Amino acid sequence: MRPLPAADPEIPDTRSATRFLLWLAGRITWPLTAAAVCGVLWLGSQALMPVVIRQAIDEGLVPGDMNAVLAWSGVLLAIGLVSSVSGTVRRRLNVYNALSAGFRTVQLVVGHANTLGAALERRLDEGELVSVGTSDMHTIGHAFDIVGRAVGALVSVVLVAAILLGQSPTLGAMLIVAVPAIVLTMGYTLRPLHRRQSAYRDLQGELTTRLTNVVAGLRVLRGVGGETSFARSYRERSQRVRDAGSRVAGAEAVIRGAQVLLPGLLVGAVTWIGAHAALNGSVTPGELVAFYAYAAFLVEPLGIFTETADRFARAHVAARRALAVLRLYPNSGPHPTPRPMAPFARELADETSGLTVTPGTFHVVVAPPAEGMRLADRLGGYTDAPVHYDGLPLSGLVPEEVRRRILVVDNRPRLLRGPLRASLDPHAAAADAVITTALRVAAAEDVVEALPDGLDTEITADGRRFSGGQRQRLVLARAVLADPDILILVDPTSAVDAHTEDVVARRLRTARAGRTTVLVSASPLLLDHAEQVSFLPHGRVAATGTHRDLLARHADYRLVIQREAGEIPEGDAVAEDPPATSLTPRGGDE
Repeated sequence: MRPLPAADPEIPDTRSATRFLLWLAGRITWPLTAAAVCGVLWLGSQALMPVVIRQAIDEGLVPGDMNAVLAWSGVLLAIGLVSSVSGTVRRRLNVYNALSAGFRTVQLVVGHANTLGAALERRLDEGELVSVGTSDMHTIGHAFDIVGRAVGALVSVVLVAAILLGQSPTLGAMLIVAVPAIVLTMGYTLRPLHRRQSAYRDLQGELTTRLTNVVAGLRVLRGVGGETSFARSYRERSQRVRDAGSRVAGAEAVIRGAQVLLPGLLVGAVTWIGAHAALNGSVTPGELVAFYAYAAFLVEPLGIFTETADRFARAHVAARRALAVLRLYPNSGPHPTPRPMAPFARELADETSGLTVTPGTFHVVVAPPAEGMRLADRLGGYTDAPVHYDGLPLSGLVPEEVRRRILVVDNRPRLLRGPLRASLDPHAAAADAVITTALRVAAAEDVVEALPDGLDTEITADGRRFSGGQRQRLVLARAVLADPDILILVDPTSAVDAHTEDVVARRLRTARAGRTTVLVSASPLLLDHAEQVSFLPHGRVAATGTHRDLLARHADYRLVIQREAGEIPEGDAVAEDPPATSLTPRGGDE
């Protein structure tokens, strides 16, 4: 067996959930086959035990031949050893199959999420992705865990039916009719369970998304006094999840009861028929004991059939969730003949808004927050909107080059767990002096100086030990260090004080001289340093010019800027950016 996880998860079949599950099975053909063989040995040997017991009774106990009893006892011991060894190996193989299918699913989803990059969170809720990587992984794995037992159950039922037909045609015929009827009845009871499971899975993903979002914004909630409102909302949603879980549990209780009742009725019927046959002398005492043993044995295969149907139905739902991620593309899909981008920055034009960004300018866009985010997504090539680079459709260019030349930094500053240096320079391509220069451009040198180990300081997940303004400046330093041809920033200084914002604006314009920089912001301090300003009050360019010109000749623009200026708190430098002197995690960091 290959080590887990697989070095190469390969390319999956994403045409349907069923094809995806079959594709996963094809990646572990030999372990699945070996598990099936062991399952046949495990349950098949148990199915032969009543035959051995019958022979021991009829040939040994009834005539009083102890040698025969000992001989058949030895056979029974050998069969028991085969069952024990094959069962152990089967269990080992089943665990491997479950882990292989689950790990491969996670590898595919995480790998595809990496290729989507920033487009992922625009197309899929975080909670949904977390659920795929946790509960759905185990659900798919559990389906492959039961394959060995299911094959063994099928073969053992056929074997028992053949033996009973030879001993009692009535009992054999009854078994042939009753087993499929029980399986079909159990399958029918699974239908409402799976509907309820699907609804529960949807609510669970939604609640997980809400929880991850609030954890990320916990400090903001506390700052505006929103804990009570969130707690009430979360309580209501969690109650909906609990109610859905209760409905699932109710359906499962009915199924579990049927799993005991229906095979129990079969056991009673076989025992009753066998007892009457023994009374009229048509069967021997050993055959009567064997009949009862067979009926009791059949409870396990029947339960396995039901569990198999249940697990694969759950896996089908989980596979659909995984495919919902695997079928996502940053745009409409890979372009058939992508073209390389022209070297150096070229004109960037967005047809939706009518915005044209001149190469090499420090350009600020004033737009409503939602419109500003949509504009940044379009300019970065994250949507199918008509955007042109040097006259060519952006969606038709090589995606890797688009990502390398055009960098979009939204207003949610993200840092990675580990050394701060690795978060600022993921490719380890910059010298300390270059990193220091980038930190100075972002006015973030004081943040690093306050850390005990400087750039080598270990930071927690998402850098939550830093304040909002500190994270913004560190992320801005990372963007400056990347040095793209076109840098698009959305509200890059919304969490810093006025003095720092002015310093950042001056240094950023100087550092980016000759390259294209687009800022989506209504901050007067940033606008004052802009070479060109575009005003998009309703998603379309209404005016273009310098900040001073627009203030003088455009009343709506002047109103927006005055409103923004009135919201800038005075003297917030101390409250916003206290120097970090300790590595004590804040806000629930790990």
